[in-house]
Amino acid sequence: MALKKMIPPAARKNPVMLELFELDTGSAIALVGHPIHVLMVHFPIAFVIATLGIDVFYWWSGDVFWLRAGLWSAGVTFWTGVAASLVGTGELLLVRGIRLREASWSHAIAAMTLVAITAANWGIRLDYPQSVLPHGLALSALAAAMAGFAGWHGGKLVFDHGIGILVSPKISRTS
Repeated sequence: MALKKMIPPAARKNPVMLELFELDTGSAIALVGHPIHVLMVHFPIAFVIATLGIDVFYWWSGDVFWLRAGLWSAGVTFWTGVAASLVGTGELLLVRGIRLREASWSHAIAAMTLVAITAANWGIRLDYPQSVLPHGLALSALAAAMAGFAGWHGGKLVFDHGIGILVSPKISRTS
């Protein structure tokens, strides 16, 4: 009954769409009933925005403190993004109901692009700290825009498709 309310009226007439909506979209990788990917993505998003802010402060003040803070922030952004991507990729590959939705792949590609941008941003800071202005700042701005794009697609998966909001009933529970 509740499932029928979630299915858009146009999809109710299409047997392929009905089959898609009946697939399990629960999380396969969860901790105490909470999907881990949803818990983890907040960290790279927060650090992407922090790195952009740090770069603006460095541009404004010229203080080398912001250069060091940006190096650490960019590194944490990259590694937390890698961790969230690994869990998200696991969800994508393990849950057929997630894998068959086009929006899941759009989100995955946007998130992988974001991780690549954050890797370049951190790499510039490690090897060429003098080029944080303008290259690091440009990469930070690009990363912030891509985080918005990937986050929008992720939000659509959760709010429009109900992806990953529950633990999959197929996962065995031990008492």
